[in-house]
Amino acid sequence: MEKIIIIDFGSQYTQLIARRVRELNVFCEIYPFYHIPEWNLNIKGIILSGSPCSVNDVDSPNIDFSFYRGKCPILGICYGAQWIAKHLGGQVQASKIREYGRANLIPQQTNLLLKDVSDNSQVWMSHGDTIIELPQNAQTIASTESIQNAAYQIFDEPIYGIQFHPEVTHSLEGKTIIQNFLFEICKIQPNWTPDSFIHSTVQQLQNQLQNDKVVLGLSGGVDSSVAALLLHKAIGKNLYCIFIDNGLLRKNEFQDVLNSYQHLGLNVIGIDAKTKFYQELKGISDPEQKRKIIGRVFIEVFEQEAKKIENVQWLAQGTIYPDVIESVSVNGPSVTIKSHHNVGGLPEKMHLKIVEPLKMLFKDEVRKIGAELGLPNNILNRHPFPGPGLAIRILGNITEEKVKLLQEADAIYIDILKQTGWYDKIWQAGAILLNAQSVGVMGDERTYEKVVALRAVTSSDGMTADWVPIPFDILAQISNQIINQVKGINRVVYDISSKPPATIEWE
Repeated sequence: MEKIIIIDFGSQYTQLIARRVRELNVFCEIYPFYHIPEWNLNIKGIILSGSPCSVNDVDSPNIDFSFYRGKCPILGICYGAQWIAKHLGGQVQASKIREYGRANLIPQQTNLLLKDVSDNSQVWMSHGDTIIELPQNAQTIASTESIQNAAYQIFDEPIYGIQFHPEVTHSLEGKTIIQNFLFEICKIQPNWTPDSFIHSTVQQLQNQLQNDKVVLGLSGGVDSSVAALLLHKAIGKNLYCIFIDNGLLRKNEFQDVLNSYQHLGLNVIGIDAKTKFYQELKGISDPEQKRKIIGRVFIEVFEQEAKKIENVQWLAQGTIYPDVIESVSVNGPSVTIKSHHNVGGLPEKMHLKIVEPLKMLFKDEVRKIGAELGLPNNILNRHPFPGPGLAIRILGNITEEKVKLLQEADAIYIDILKQTGWYDKIWQAGAILLNAQSVGVMGDERTYEKVVALRAVTSSDGMTADWVPIPFDILAQISNQIINQVKGINRVVYDISSKPPATIEWE
């Protein structure tokens, strides 16, 4: 498959570069600078990312430029542009005025990279260093009021550098610049589509798995569901799906999701393990202990059920591309941002090989693939739901009674959001049962009952999030219905904190 390679020097925007390329139906991959791939004919272009470092730092990120020079077009963005300039004999130094924020691009000459880009087009700058002298074999193609060499090209070579970020929305014609690099300069074809991904992935899975049996732990979420549909398309009944009810799902979710899967023709084994989870969680209030217990018991139940299937050789997981990227630090293999495996410990314990059909996809791409495969909307557009489920939305110890109380309140909340059209405007919403009681008056009686907090946030990736200003009349409707219909709750509050400093979940 034709592709673009993005070399990550540690920029906060590297994933955004990849997303912009993918949005143009071009496949790309991100590699940390210390682990760049060998050259092959499928690589049609290289993009060097920005970085928090200075190219003049002693330990600044570095690559062997000869790997790719002369083989395909290269575009350096911010640090990448400064690195190319310095590597080829130019001068980069700390600027007296750090250029950060909006600037206007002034073209100095006609160039393919800036084709159809307006004069004075707004771009986004974010750098302390600047290129004060280009290499002898380079020419300036655009400036701003503050810097002379905002964009340049190496003479007679398809090597470009830009000291701004075309991937962010503040660069109003950044998409045009990326398009020009991909289609005018790299001459790559825009054939990365859901249909092409499904076709090539199914073929790859058939070649990889052949007649082997595969087991997959379904969660009811979009990632594991799309992974299941792809595997089912490739190997049919040789895929065995296990969906475990840990007693911490939303109201009626276990049966609803099971019904959806069966309508899709999937071979699903539903396991009611509520009692075991409740027993293990009895008396436990610490959030981390809850998480560890739930993870351990899930593995025990999953392993027990999977062993009933003879000759299973593969464990399938719904790992997606951000999980893969974030499990490898740009600072080197000794520093890991986070480890990601949906069922950690199972592959080694059960001696299974891993298959991850979604590991090159971003979340929005997973949804597009799911839509193409016919995944029902109740799964496709479902809000993210934490792995430990309602256990971390019940503050304090877990009991079956508390779970039922929260399930009822949460169901009312989510149903009203859907009825009023707010569900699809929100990235994640849920109710939290507080570890506190509140005095109230219902009829002529004094009550002393539970408090529920409502949480709703907008986010693109979960790393940062803003609270959602749901209209007061809708919040009032939700509050009234919960208090009137859920015996045991007499107060509803709304969480208006953003992340950071708060987290999305309360535990």
